[in-house]
Amino acid sequence: VAITLGSGLGVFVEKIQVEISVPYKEIPYFFAPTVVGHSGNLIVGKVNGKRILALQGRVHFYEGHSMEEVVFSTRVLGLLGVKTLILTNAAGGCGEGMLAGDLMIIEDHINLTGTNPLIGPNIEELGPRFPDMTEAYNQDLRLKLESVFKKNNTRYQKGIYGGLSGPTYETPAEIRYLKMLGCSAVGMSTVSECIAANHMGLKVVGISCITNLAAGIANHKLSHSDVTETAKKVEFAFSKVLTNFIEII
Repeated sequence: VAITLGSGLGVFVEKIQVEISVPYKEIPYFFAPTVVGHSGNLIVGKVNGKRILALQGRVHFYEGHSMEEVVFSTRVLGLLGVKTLILTNAAGGCGEGMLAGDLMIIEDHINLTGTNPLIGPNIEELGPRFPDMTEAYNQDLRLKLESVFKKNNTRYQKGIYGGLSGPTYETPAEIRYLKMLGCSAVGMSTVSECIAANHMGLKVVGISCITNLAAGIANHKLSHSDVTETAKKVEFAFSKVLTNFIEII
């Protein structure tokens, strides 16, 4: 099992019995994140006796990396033998009833980045030329995750994640458009990693921390400090859900 920890969510590492921690800058072809809330460490350890790898932060397309560079760490996880990948992120909420601080199980995504990490010659050793994305986020894992939320009496949402390139937050008009497409949350990560993981045959499950309501829904301007502050407020519930979920997969 491996987990990628999004903006402000790296505190989950405190729940891991850490055996090895390697800064990204010391790993060939990895890049150190430049965004606040992404520590940039590869963690090897255990959660209640279960072996886990954790990416404490990620790099993004908007930081100037190619999509191949963005998904490089995901592919490394697959080549290390990971079978299940938990993707987490901070996202803006635009679904009905969404509140800042909600946790959302990702049911599916819409790739609105304008590109795809699999463009170019296919790497046959990793997967097929045309990978199926019918169940991009594994249904069995989603049901197990939902059962953990219910058992912990933790408020949660379910919805579709819209992945955009960033780094600007969306305009109110864009949010209205995204809602028409069926998006419940929007963000600037996760989609490319999910595609790369599915290409390699990994089972993927995703959780969005709704750190703010999207533009035009919120009655104030957006800032990254809101993202990290809200993520800190839900870190206990987030960590407990993740710990319990890892125990049963």
